[in-house]
Amino acid sequence: MSLLILGNKYKFDQLDIDRLMFKFQNIDFVKYRDRPSREVRKELESLLGDKPYKYIVINTKASVDPKMIKYLTLLQFRLQHKRIKIITIERLLEKYLYKCYIPDDDRDLNFLSDIEPYNTIEYAMKRAIDYFGCMLLVSVHFFIKPYIKKKTREQSPGKIYFAQKRVGINNREFNCIKYRSMSLDAEKNGAQFATDNDERVFKFGDFMRKTRIDEIPQYKNVLCSEMHLIGPRPERRHWINIFEKEIPYYNERHLVRPGITGWAQVNYPYGANSYDAKQKLMYDLYYIKHWSLWLEIRTIIKTILVILGKKGI
Repeated sequence: MSLLILGNKYKFDQLDIDRLMFKFQNIDFVKYRDRPSREVRKELESLLGDKPYKYIVINTKASVDPKMIKYLTLLQFRLQHKRIKIITIERLLEKYLYKCYIPDDDRDLNFLSDIEPYNTIEYAMKRAIDYFGCMLLVSVHFFIKPYIKKKTREQSPGKIYFAQKRVGINNREFNCIKYRSMSLDAEKNGAQFATDNDERVFKFGDFMRKTRIDEIPQYKNVLCSEMHLIGPRPERRHWINIFEKEIPYYNERHLVRPGITGWAQVNYPYGANSYDAKQKLMYDLYYIKHWSLWLEIRTIIKTILVILGKKGI
């Protein structure tokens, strides 16, 4: 089955396209803005006659012409025998890409109504998972610490731990602990994103980052109730101040405690700019909105696969 997307409100990147192509044989895009309604309807008719579509996705923030509304309404009845459904871009992103659409302005705030902190039962379940996960991490930490200490001192002499101020629930800062993976003077020129083949990262540090084992010491943050095992990754105040100016509703991720791993971390590579931060926020908001025990388990499984496949970057 194919996918027909009307409009360009949400701009799909290559990662989105690749994931959708696992589920749909073909994806066609129809431009809507600044085109005569009749011309758009004619193109839709042509495409619908050629291919078997599963969905027509409404992906436009331009005012929809009354004739187009009537056409789409009648079309839904006409296409019932073909089982073609008309859905919004918001629904498509959540159903097939597992992330929430974030508008570029404040004209549509409806999606915020479902983004809320965990209730009492959900929080109790998460803390139970936290404590169980920390038991495993403490055991792993006990066995790998001597080797990490040895490799770090060989390649980048100095302390093996690195503590950095990060922002957690309700915008409160805390000291986030990691195994050090960069040189001691990594930020002598100020804060900057890590990049592929970053010269500041020593060889074994690169291995730790790719396998995510540099995050293991954060079990201490979890036990101190500063973090969960799973949640949005904590960010630095420096970057948050920038992202809040460029990304609407970025602060919504601080409704819950951050995590050692998270839904965004196992679905999107390391971020290098505000675009990546927005994409990760979409996954974080999906996680908060759709939290369930099954989503928690899926995140853990995907984290293990990332570790085994060394796909941390």
